[in-house]
Amino acid sequence: MGSGTRAASGGWSRRRFVGALAGLGSVTALPACAAGSAGSGPASRHAASSASSHPAAAATPSPKTEPSGPRPLFLGTYTSVEGGGKGIGLATYDPSTGRITGTGTVTGVADPSYLAVHPDGHTLYAVDERDAGAVTAVRLADREVLGSRSTGGAAPCHLSVHPSGRWLLSANYGSGSVAVHPITGSGGLGERADLVTHSSPAPGPGQQGPHAHQFITSPDGGHVLAVDLGTDTVYSYRLDERTGRLTEVARAAAKPGAGPRHLTFHPGGRHAYLANEVDDTVTVCAYEPSTGRLTIGEPQSTGSGSGTNYPAQILVTANGSYAFLANRGDNTLARYAIERDGARLRLLGTVPVAGDFPRQIAFSPNGALLFAANQKSGTVSVFHVDDGSGELRLAGEPFASPVAVCALPL
Repeated sequence: MGSGTRAASGGWSRRRFVGALAGLGSVTALPACAAGSAGSGPASRHAASSASSHPAAAATPSPKTEPSGPRPLFLGTYTSVEGGGKGIGLATYDPSTGRITGTGTVTGVADPSYLAVHPDGHTLYAVDERDAGAVTAVRLADREVLGSRSTGGAAPCHLSVHPSGRWLLSANYGSGSVAVHPITGSGGLGERADLVTHSSPAPGPGQQGPHAHQFITSPDGGHVLAVDLGTDTVYSYRLDERTGRLTEVARAAAKPGAGPRHLTFHPGGRHAYLANEVDDTVTVCAYEPSTGRLTIGEPQSTGSGSGTNYPAQILVTANGSYAFLANRGDNTLARYAIERDGARLRLLGTVPVAGDFPRQIAFSPNGALLFAANQKSGTVSVFHVDDGSGELRLAGEPFASPVAVCALPL
C-alpha cells in the first residue's frame, strides 16, 4: 500500500508557531530565506574553526567506560532569527565533569537545527530548516562543508543515517514528506533517491496538513519509520538498499490530535516509546520486526504541571532500564522506569532542566552524560546519569549557546 505521492507541498506554520511560543516570533515568516541559499555547494561555503580535530565515535550510548581527554560536541541552531547562531557550533566537553568549552563555528550552513553523524564518525550531517529545505554534509577531519542537496520539501527538521552508512534519511516538516539521499564514499551526498509525501490519512484536529517530524531505522535494520505530527501517524517503510526507494508496509494511528513527534526504541527491539507533542502525552508501542508494524498503546502522563507543555524527545538508556523525556514549557526532564522487558513505562518524577524550552536531548556515547539543548534560554544543560538508579545530577552551570536546538556529543 502507498502512503502518498512523491511530491512536496504546503507550508510549515505549526512548527514555526511552536517556535514563536519559545520566543522566536521572527521565525514565523522568513521571506528572505525561502529563496536562494539552501542548496548552495561548497564553493559558496567555508568552515571557520579554532577547534582541534578529534576521532569521532558513533553517538549511540554503549556500556559506560571512562574516556580520557576532551570530546567533540556539535551544536545546532537557527541562523535566520534574532540572537541565533552563525552556523554549526563547535565545542568540546569533559567526559568526567561534563564541562563544555566552545571552540568555534562551521559557517555557511543555513538554519542547522538538527544534526547526525555517519556511523564511521567521519562526516556530520545537518538539516537546513528553511522553506527550500536541504541537507548538508560536513567533513569532520577539517570541518570542510562538502555541499548540500535539496530535500524536495519545506523545513526539514530531522535526519538520520541508515546503519549501512549508504543512505541519509530526512523528514520535511512543512511539506509532510520524507526523503532519501545516497551517501558517497567520501561522505558527501548524491542527488535525492526518493521523496514520499504523506497524503493520507487526513490531517488530525487543528492541523492543516502532514508534518513529518522524524525518520529513523528500526533496531533490526529491516524497516525505516516516519513519525508524522500532522496526520497522527507513524509510517513504516521498507528501504531498497540498492536504489534508495521506499515502499510502505504498515502504518500506525495515534490518538486523533496526539501530534506524535519523536519515537525511540527499547534496546530489545520489540518496544518503542512515542512522545506526543500536541496532547502532551507519551505512549508505549509494540513493534514487530518481521512486518515493520508498530502498535501504539494508551497515552500516559509526561509529568508536566498545569501549564502548556510540548514533549520534545525521549531517550532510553543502553541497558533498557530507564527513559527520559524532554518537556518544553514545563522545562523538566521526566524520568521513567522501564518494566516488563520494555512493555511498560512507570513515571518516577521530573527534574528541572536548568533552562527554558528543552528542544532536544542526547546521551554521550557511553551514556554517562545527558545533554539538553534549551531553545529559549540559549543554553545547553549537562547531567550525570546514574547507571543503577537512572537519577540525573546537574553537572555545573549550563553552557551558553545561541538558540540551542540540538546538541550532538561524540
